[in-house]
Amino acid sequence: MSYLDNQLSAFKSSLASSSHKISNKRSAAVPATSILPPVPSQASSAIKIDLKRKRPETSNVVYSQPADTGTGKNIMTQVTYAIEYLKSKSTPQKLDDLLKYLSLQHYADEYKYTITTILQRHEKIIYDRAGYGGQGSYGFRPIHNIRSGNQLLAFLQAQTTAQGLNVRELRDGWPGAEETIRDLEGQGKLLVTRNKKDDHAKMVWPNDPSLAVRIDDEFKDFWHKIRLPEPGALADELEREGLTPTNKARGIKAKPKMLEKKKKKPRNGGKTTNTHMMGVLRDYSHLKK
Repeated sequence: MSYLDNQLSAFKSSLASSSHKISNKRSAAVPATSILPPVPSQASSAIKIDLKRKRPETSNVVYSQPADTGTGKNIMTQVTYAIEYLKSKSTPQKLDDLLKYLSLQHYADEYKYTITTILQRHEKIIYDRAGYGGQGSYGFRPIHNIRSGNQLLAFLQAQTTAQGLNVRELRDGWPGAEETIRDLEGQGKLLVTRNKKDDHAKMVWPNDPSLAVRIDDEFKDFWHKIRLPEPGALADELEREGLTPTNKARGIKAKPKMLEKKKKKPRNGGKTTNTHMMGVLRDYSHLKK
């Protein structure tokens, strides 16, 4: 029994020492856990701020491009800008001028060669290989090759019909067409129709000033002194003469009624034959219409 008592006392002493160590560790760990966690509202606001998408910063870099053109990198876009540039010029341009306008003078030779080939074969461009001393020139090809008042008059006089000329087609390659047309109209060399909305010229025809007839002022005064009849006097005068005015509805004559033809009555009589068959044959005369 003494052995068991010793074992029990040793177990109790070890249990007491271990419980004392555990309590010391818990008391030492309390200051570390005394730090308070962040306030939920502050943490959520910080997370929301981080989750917001940041806008990219706009750069103020100015690129060397033609003014108000927005030139792109696509080849056909460059060709379109080149055509518009040639359209605004009244004289042909050199290739170097076109490349400078498009800011392509520092591009690769292969890229410039491709654009040059397209411009030379384009239907809206006139390419002259001998222009500018053999350097080549590029000009805009308008619908009508008219760029002055004399050319316009010569074109209209050479027409075989009186169809006239659309001013919109003239403006395709002649920016100053409106001003020249207005001057020629004032000189009596053109007949012009205009839009009512903006008074822009719409169609033009040739006009020969020598055909204008001058009327004497005495005849003009005599013409204006003629008194016109009253609106109803002319209609009354026509009716007295047995005529119907055009603004008066004519009476519609009734069509004569056609007499209806009398229908012929079917004949009831007739000579009866085959009397010897009276007992055999049947009478169907009541079925006749």
